[in-house]
Amino acid sequence: MKLAGLKSFENAHDESIWAATWVPATETRSALLLTGSLDETVKLWKPDDLILQRTNTGHCLGVVSVAAHPSGHFAASASLDSFVRVFDVDTNNTLANLEAPPSEVWQMQFDPRGTILAVAGGGSASVKLWDTATWNLVATLSIPRPEAAKPSEKNSSKKFVLSVAWSPDGRRLACGSMDGTISVFDVGRSKFLHHLEGHFMPVRSLAYSPTEPRLLFSASDDAHVHMYDAEGKTLVGAMSGHSSWVLSVDVSPDGTAIATGSSDRTVRLWDIGMRAAVQTMSNHADQVWGVAFGPAGGPGRLASVSDDKSISLYDFS
Repeated sequence: MKLAGLKSFENAHDESIWAATWVPATETRSALLLTGSLDETVKLWKPDDLILQRTNTGHCLGVVSVAAHPSGHFAASASLDSFVRVFDVDTNNTLANLEAPPSEVWQMQFDPRGTILAVAGGGSASVKLWDTATWNLVATLSIPRPEAAKPSEKNSSKKFVLSVAWSPDGRRLACGSMDGTISVFDVGRSKFLHHLEGHFMPVRSLAYSPTEPRLLFSASDDAHVHMYDAEGKTLVGAMSGHSSWVLSVDVSPDGTAIATGSSDRTVRLWDIGMRAAVQTMSNHADQVWGVAFGPAGGPGRLASVSDDKSISLYDFS
């Protein structure tokens, strides 16, 4: 497996780019790349040549997360302005504005069936679930304090929720927190199941394997990438190689590789079977906030975005 640089777009946004995801293809168009920036905009790009299709405005502070519905017809952007804006990908019409208290939105992801949008609730130490048919808030999953925590930490900011990931069957939701713990929920019963431990610094990004439903990957400020059996509560492997915070992780559609982005300014490709980095890409001049593999069925692609305002696109084979 390897990455080959296809194209880099300098100054793709006016400020740092903190978020990227792929919008699945529909009957009328191919897949698109969606990016969100601290310049308060969301941009849609035609992949391969990185031609800008559309710029979406509507937020009054920086965009920290973007998510695409499995249908490819609509997407969402979350901002430091405490709003999640849901919009039609092809027309840019606003479908919903989801409001949360100050600083209560961080990363978010649609469930595999597209019926629920899960939004990490930041300082509220919870994850909010929104019904995508009505855009009503249907559940709030509160993150419990790990047993080992000191009483003085009970209400501390360490429970701040940064990241979320759905299992491939949509039955489980994992959430990463500032204190390094990962919480796993049974969504159907709105029930906390257990913590996954091993990190001691913020867990910035989570991704389940699309081919091994129990396998969960985490990226942390401790410079490690962990691989968990999320059902068995066991740490299966710890991978190191980055020299600084690991800010993002994504799993390839075939489940054989993961990609990570780090504040050491690199993108790394890891062989899951070997549990080792097999390639390091140094396209960016600043920390890499987002990595995202292209959808299954399309050409093998990986995109990365950075504080340097650029997007890099790679061929993955």
